[in-house]
Amino acid sequence: MSAYVSAFELFSIGVGPSSSHTVGPMRAAHDFVVRLRETGVLPQVGRVTCTLYGSLGATGIGHGTPDAVVAGLRGLEPETVDPHAVRAAWSAWPEGQSLELAGIRAVPFARGDVVFAPRTRLPGHPNAMTLEAWASPDDGPARPTAVAGLRDTGASSVAPLADVSDAGLLARETYYSVGGGFIRREGDQPASPGAGSRAQEYPLDFASAEELLALCDERGITIAEAARINEESLRPDDEIAARLDLIWDAMAACVGAGLASGGVLPGMLGVKRRAASIREQLEAAEADGRRELPGEWLGAFALAVNEENAAGGRVVTAPTNGAAGIVPAVAMYWWRFLADSGLGAGNAVTPYGELVGSALLGYPGQGAAAPEPAQWNDEQVAEANRRRGIRRFLLTATALGSLFKANASISGAEGGCQAEVGSACAMAAGGLTAVMGGTNRQIENAAEIAMEHHLGLTCDPVGGLVQIPCIERNAIAASTAVTAARLALRGDGSHYVSLDAVVETMRQTGIDMSHKYKETSEGGLAVNVIEC
Repeated sequence: MSAYVSAFELFSIGVGPSSSHTVGPMRAAHDFVVRLRETGVLPQVGRVTCTLYGSLGATGIGHGTPDAVVAGLRGLEPETVDPHAVRAAWSAWPEGQSLELAGIRAVPFARGDVVFAPRTRLPGHPNAMTLEAWASPDDGPARPTAVAGLRDTGASSVAPLADVSDAGLLARETYYSVGGGFIRREGDQPASPGAGSRAQEYPLDFASAEELLALCDERGITIAEAARINEESLRPDDEIAARLDLIWDAMAACVGAGLASGGVLPGMLGVKRRAASIREQLEAAEADGRRELPGEWLGAFALAVNEENAAGGRVVTAPTNGAAGIVPAVAMYWWRFLADSGLGAGNAVTPYGELVGSALLGYPGQGAAAPEPAQWNDEQVAEANRRRGIRRFLLTATALGSLFKANASISGAEGGCQAEVGSACAMAAGGLTAVMGGTNRQIENAAEIAMEHHLGLTCDPVGGLVQIPCIERNAIAASTAVTAARLALRGDGSHYVSLDAVVETMRQTGIDMSHKYKETSEGGLAVNVIEC
């Protein structure tokens, strides 16, 4: 079975603050009500309950998990939902108000219908949740009369009662949120963004970086072209190009929104947003005639995305929300400071936006008669070249990210932050190397360097919020990605440690890592920093 995951699954447009704790649970809850409707059970439902286990139970409040569950039960989806419809959907739930399942079936609902069981870990994955539908509001576990909350949230923190009668139970489904917004319904394989979807067969089947490089050598293609060939088995070239452009536009919009927004992030920590202030300082320096500072802009881009994520805004998983700032920041760094200076040796850009020697995706209008592109002005040509480069960047990152997901993990609850930020850093380093004209082996080398220096990185969010150290960590990793790409480009692609060895090391390290450092907020900074 190929390790490849489609770019449009690995990069999915959703909402913050967490792909595994927000996007995944919303998809699970949505899938649950769809199943109720499709099986004809929905008209009989008088109550729904949800139990959040393990990491979802431990840090679900800070990650907005119960809010996402409520949104999903209402029939909302992360790709299209208004972020404002998710924020406080559960935490500010009006007492006595009914919940409209799938937007059509009203049932009584209270915050106590979401139960937190952080000490209970199901064998399938640390991020687990069980949804149940009952025939009557009186069926199922008793709602807590005195709320004993996690912090002061109104959350029931008692473990689910094993002796609760199943009388009146209409449906029960357990889901695992396995990272990056991907979910798996218990009994289904493999994991995918939608529960129950089948494994996809791709024309270029590879299970390791070594196999990927061999395939590319055999066919004389780049890693990006290998990803494109696999995408072509699902949709035509023009749709691939359009959807990649849509992903980039969403990433760029997130950067722009973060750079324009000040104030304080939600949550008890009172973290001040900094990206807008840094932007103002850099713009003032440039207005005074001082040279641009690309490295400082790179950090600002990453902060901007992760501040938007922490605020529950529109974010693209890359490959997760907690690590969502790295790929867009490095791509924006290339777009703004490097793209117009060329893409590197062997990849010269023609006046018509074509990459010499590359079968990379075209640009709208490429197939038109020659006079049409010949009439483009310099700005249109530059835009075409940059967009072609971004597509190459994203496709290269997709192939690399697929290896981490298949052979290790992209879930902080499973592998610590090395699985999220480390994977994202490797994807960004490889993407940048590709658009700077690097060879396939230089790309693999860049990804290996980036991941190697994130091994053992823990996930210990203070207060269970995707803020400290998550936001700054993305900025640091973006810088590491650029450094890794530059080091790889100065070499010939040969190196001692392979990407496959680093991926396997990350997997083993994740297994050995204590659960305290896997998104539970039970160790590290989460217990050594005073919340105030």
